[in-house]
Amino acid sequence: MSFGVTELIIILVIVLLLFGTSKLKSLGTDLGSAIKGFRSAVTDEEAQKSEVAENDEGEKTVEQTSESSQ
Repeated sequence: MSFGVTELIIILVIVLLLFGTSKLKSLGTDLGSAIKGFRSAVTDEEAQKSEVAENDEGEKTVEQTSESSQ
């Protein structure tokens, strides 16, 4: 069961009539800011993981160098 273009337009008109443009605008703004916050959190988490991985590699290299010099 798939929706055609005409069905989607009818649903959109009904939603506009029920909620009004001001509520839809505020809902869209809230949804956009939530998505933006989620993306920034994911990006920060990935950056933090890569920093930890780089630090772990650096520590292993230092440990290997100190072991080989002894």
